[in-house]
Amino acid sequence: MRGWDWKSGKGLLGIDDAAEWDGAFERGEGNLGTAAIGLAFNCPLTEASPRILKAMRLPDRAQRGYAFTAAGTAARLNGELTPELYAALRAEGHRGLAENAIDDTLTFVPFRQLPPWFKWRKAASKVEDKLATWRLNVMYAAQDAGKTLRRRRS
Repeated sequence: MRGWDWKSGKGLLGIDDAAEWDGAFERGEGNLGTAAIGLAFNCPLTEASPRILKAMRLPDRAQRGYAFTAAGTAARLNGELTPELYAALRAEGHRGLAENAIDDTLTFVPFRQLPPWFKWRKAASKVEDKLATWRLNVMYAAQDAGKTLRRRRS
């Protein structure tokens, strides 16, 4: 129990014992999503992954959100995820609770190691960014042209 307070969540980011997480899950403790982040920081991916997946299915939306944060943290630290975590992120989709975790995955996992949906998402994201840039450039050019015309009329 090394200073872990399941009621308040205090100390859970330091949890490094998957068996302790399992016990807390069985007891129905709170803050399991928070503890999943701790497991992502302190345990091998193969140990943390099944617990992160369980936390993603918790009834408490905030704790589910922390579980998705744990998946993003795992991607940052390991440069990969397990097939089950990729599947869970894909099932949740790029909007909502998984948005930041998917963005972290796209940033920190090498492109060639990504599953097909994530490769597609990365390409789509690049296209969306480019279109937004072009739209802003056209808007700024139109504003500049409008200012120039107004100065000439004055």
